[in-house]
Amino acid sequence: MTDIMIIGGGGHAKVVATLLKKHGDWNPIGYTDTTNHGPLLGLPYLGTDDIIPELMRSHRMKNAVLGLGMVDLSKHRAEVIRKIKNFGLILPAIFSPQSIINESTVVGEGSLIMDGAILQPGVHIGCYSIINTGVVLDHDCTIGDQVHIAPGVSLSGGVKLGDNVLVGTGASIVQGLIVSDNVLVGAGAVVASDIQMPGTYVGVPAKLKDL
Repeated sequence: MTDIMIIGGGGHAKVVATLLKKHGDWNPIGYTDTTNHGPLLGLPYLGTDDIIPELMRSHRMKNAVLGLGMVDLSKHRAEVIRKIKNFGLILPAIFSPQSIINESTVVGEGSLIMDGAILQPGVHIGCYSIINTGVVLDHDCTIGDQVHIAPGVSLSGGVKLGDNVLVGTGASIVQGLIVSDNVLVGAGAVVASDIQMPGTYVGVPAKLKDL
């Protein structure tokens, strides 16, 4: 098994830790965070992100996984990615053994495919994205960089999501539609037409939320 560290120690990091433990190829040694949350499912707190260069030297460590989810469209997660990439860490794509990955799919660096996710043929996922529990991506969907698709989401065939998109729990997107960059689709929403402007979209059918 290959040693790997988890970046972040919150709720999403617990899911990531569980994924790594049952994967078989990875040995999680602990987690970094700005706060010591105590043991993370038995994994120790290693320190803040500033300790990463020392961990890379002392453990001959080169692999990390993001334990930071996206609860909004803030730039914090992107800033963390840039910081740890500057340290020289590798962020491999990691797939749950309980996901279904069909032929002709492409998954970019640092992306996570969680339990029960189904990727049909021709799906293309960018870098640092999260395909969460029970997500269904039908054939030929294209997912951008740093996208979080929350549990229970369904995308019909040929859907295209831009970069920095968050699709909330249980939402669905009709086939062939395009969602632009920097869009938040609310939980349970149904996207029935293209979304061409950044913002938060809620409801059935999904509409831009008034500020």
